[in-house]
Formats: sequence, C-alpha cells, structure tokens
Amino acid sequence: MVLTVTLNAALDITYRTPALVPHGSHHVTEVSERPGGKGLNVARVLAALGHETVVTGFAGGRTGDVVRELLDGGTGTGGGTGDGTGTGPGAVFKPPVDALVPIAGSTRRTIAVVDAASGDTTQLNEPGPTISAAEWAAFLTSYDRLLGDAEAVALCGSLPPGIHVGAYGELIRRARAAGVTVLLDTSGEPLRRGIGARPDLVKPNADELAQLTGAREPLRAARDARRRGAHAVVASLGPDGVLAATPEGTWQASPPAPARGNPTGAGDSAVAGLLSALVEGLPWPDRLTRAVALSAATVLAPTAGEFDACAYEDLLARVAVTEHLPA
Repeated sequence: MVLTVTLNAALDITYRTPALVPHGSHHVTEVSERPGGKGLNVARVLAALGHETVVTGFAGGRTGDVVRELLDGGTGTGGGTGDGTGTGPGAVFKPPVDALVPIAGSTRRTIAVVDAASGDTTQLNEPGPTISAAEWAAFLTSYDRLLGDAEAVALCGSLPPGIHVGAYGELIRRARAAGVTVLLDTSGEPLRRGIGARPDLVKPNADELAQLTGAREPLRAARDARRRGAHAVVASLGPDGVLAATPEGTWQASPPAPARGNPTGAGDSAVAGLLSALVEGLPWPDRLTRAVALSAATVLAPTAGEFDACAYEDLLARVAVTEHLPA
C-alpha cells in the first residue's frame, strides 16, 4: 500500500471558457470538480496505475464532504503503466481509500480557469482551514497506524494554518522510524525544515530548488539539496522534463516535445510515477521515464489532475533519458 498525506486538501474546480479577458464577463463551457490537493492528485493517479492507495490529511465542512463523496464515488477510468503492472487504458480501477481526519473548519477550494484560445490556465487558491492542536494529535495517531501497512508515503503540498512549520520533518522522522520510504513534495520553509529530517526523495521544481539552495543551475542545486539531507532529489524542469541526483547516478529525462494544455496536477502525476516505479523496484531511468510520460500526459488531459491514457502509452517509448557522468 502507498500512503499519501495532504494536510491542506481542496476541492479542485475547473472552468473552461473560450477566452479569458480581464474585467470581462465570461461564458463557461464546462465545469468539473475533483478531490484536490497534491497528495489526493498523486493518489488518484496511483490508483489508475493499479496501486492500492490510502489518502490521509484533513477534511471538514460542506466542501470537505464533497471531497470525500468524490473520493468514494466508486470506480473510474484511467491509464495503465503499459508494462503489465497497471490496469490498462480505459480499464476500471479501485479508487483510493479515504482515511482523512475530520476537522471543524471547512476544506478550501481551488479554481482553475482554462482559456481555450491560448491554452493558458489561471489558478485561484483559497487558504486552508485552521487546524487545532487536538486535530493535529488525532492525525498523528492515525498516521502512525497507517504507516504500519505502508510501503511508501508521500508528504505533499502546503501546510494549513495551525500546523507548525516543522510538521513535515516530524512526519518524515516517524516514517523513517517505521521503516517506510518517504517522499517529500513541498516548498519554502516546510521544505527547508523537512529536508533536514533526511527524506528518501524530494521533488521540488527548479524555482523551489533555487529558493532552498540559492543556486539557479539545477544540477548544482540538486546536489546541494542532497548535501542538506535528501537521499535523492528529482527536480521538475517544466516542459524540459526532470533532473535526478541520486546515490546511483544523475540523469535527465525529457519528453519528445513540450506538451501544450492544462499543467494543473502534472507535477503530482510525476510524483505518482516515481512512487509507483519505486515500489515496483524499477531502476532510476525507468522511474524517470514513467514520471515524465505521466506528467506530459496530464498536461494533455482535458480535466485537471487526470492523465490521457493513450498519450501516456505513446510517450513511454519516446521519453529520452540522458546520464550525467561525474566531472
């Protein structure tokens, strides 16, 4: 089982409009709602790849009820891995198991407005609910129990108000004590504090990595992040793919061409690709290939947080992986 943690879950709402014009009135051609927050996006893709997945974090209020209803909405369709380990394109998959902890506050919403004319997306993110000390304690009790059945855990996204900035460091130490592989995907001070607890893998984007290390050159920054405590670093390079600095070597994986579409959830799909390949015991080049193919296929999907299964199958054979030899 793979466990994903989303401390600041959301209801993701996507509006599609023919063209987004500042100060104008717009006709919305399509509306979609999905359980949101980075860890929930990761879990949904993992489930589509055929992996048993459990989601935890917080949910509250009417919006939280909608998130849980959508999580428990039965089967859906998704893409397989193309190598016999997933469910196959268009196949039915088992949704993630809901282990979200109830809270008094209301889960936030995020609004993505997709401009069909340009392909650009405008994102509006509400703040999260304030988490009380009692709610945090209840979460920790649940988290420790869930770690007992987990092969790997992904700690994803921002921290809601009320959660101390070193929370991810605490969760990493608990996972390591339980012998569970842990991936951290966050930014800013939570990333800086978390990396000191020595996670097995961190997955920042290039800007987040530069803010952490002060280095703008991604390879130098990734190596610096490893010195700060991360066992391995996979940095998202946007349309250029990913760069990985690991104990086994350093690689860059790139898609055959930049994908044009809605990038919402693309980084989360990359995390799902890395985690699924990790628990399957695949070598690093194959992990990076899967991450890049899933990320690009997510950009091409019509709905935020989903991936285009046919595009994914096609991209798997066309991702280029290059090894960086030591200087």
